[in-house]
Amino acid sequence: MGSIPTAVWVGKIFFGIDVREHGSGNAGATNTIRVLGPGAGIPVFIIDVLKGFAAVELTYLLRDNFGMHNEYFAMFKVILSFIVVVGHVFPIFAGFRGGKGISTSLGVVLALFPYSAIVATVIFITMLIIFHYVSLGSITAAVIFPFVNIFIFDAREWAYLVFSIVISLFVIIMHRKNIKRLLNHEETKFFFKKKKPLAR
Repeated sequence: MGSIPTAVWVGKIFFGIDVREHGSGNAGATNTIRVLGPGAGIPVFIIDVLKGFAAVELTYLLRDNFGMHNEYFAMFKVILSFIVVVGHVFPIFAGFRGGKGISTSLGVVLALFPYSAIVATVIFITMLIIFHYVSLGSITAAVIFPFVNIFIFDAREWAYLVFSIVISLFVIIMHRKNIKRLLNHEETKFFFKKKKPLAR
């Protein structure tokens, strides 16, 4: 499920291009919006979020069918959460060249910790509105997320504790090049406006 390369398939099927060959070279919603416009990027974002959300929700079906004990269920959800995000970043259906995992991570967090997800989303949107850097918004939300999740919403079960920290570090690591560009004032700003799609 995580390996469904939404951005790649949308670009190739509807526009005849591979978004990884344009813009930032990333197969995610942000680059899809930059390259093909919001009409393509927003559906990509929604589907990528749903991938993460559905992966967590499917664990309840598996628990009910196989009688999984509650003590292992949190760990099971966390493992599948990591798998779906890694699948998005390294999709087996697209040569292991995917996105940075932000949208799918959001879907996972929405399913696991909806209140923490709302806080992280508000932080992301605020940073994007003020500074117009998607990467800065993502990094800031990732840094703050584990603190919000652990200390405000009390997600201190060991599996959730590990998840909160690891997913935060994962997002930061995936944005290491963006961090370098931000420090060098070379990062591209993002403005949500209609863009004429590239020709076939």
